[in-house]
Amino acid sequence: MESVDVLTEGTEEAVLGGGCFWCTESVLSALRGVKSVTPGYAGGDLPNPTYEAVCEKNTGHIEVVRVVFDPAEISYETLLTVFFATHDPTTVNRQGNDVGPQYASVIFYHSDEQERIAGRVMREVENELGQAVVTQLRPKATFWPAEEVHHDYYARNPMQGYCVFVISPKLSKLRSHFGNLLATK
Repeated sequence: MESVDVLTEGTEEAVLGGGCFWCTESVLSALRGVKSVTPGYAGGDLPNPTYEAVCEKNTGHIEVVRVVFDPAEISYETLLTVFFATHDPTTVNRQGNDVGPQYASVIFYHSDEQERIAGRVMREVENELGQAVVTQLRPKATFWPAEEVHHDYYARNPMQGYCVFVISPKLSKLRSHFGNLLATK
């Protein structure tokens, strides 16, 4: 089923893929000004994709998150800065041991302004890293929410192996480098 979340007044959305959506959801949902983060799929041709179909690597979908945020509390640029700092934007279709087109680094922009900001941030990241950023910059595509089992995965399974060895270090890096941006809970 296609996402039916309606943006409330004063909020914007970003759709980002930084490898496994469990990681990206965990990182971005910790930020002040982020109202919701929904894991899902975008960029492919198959309507109503399932996790199993996307894992077969022939639907064209990428694991992404839909972030609804308040730009008065966190800018799109800041959101992208955290996004780039917490995944590897220099590897094609890969994040660590997660390999395949569904793990591509991608930004689906929703406006000309988002496209312009994303392009600028990507150039800054390239300059900082001294190597090419392979993050795809693509126009808005249909967002399909993932199955419920994937929502809040880290929060519900913090001791699961993947969470301990992959997500927890990303959250540590987030706290260390962006502690001032974290929501107080």
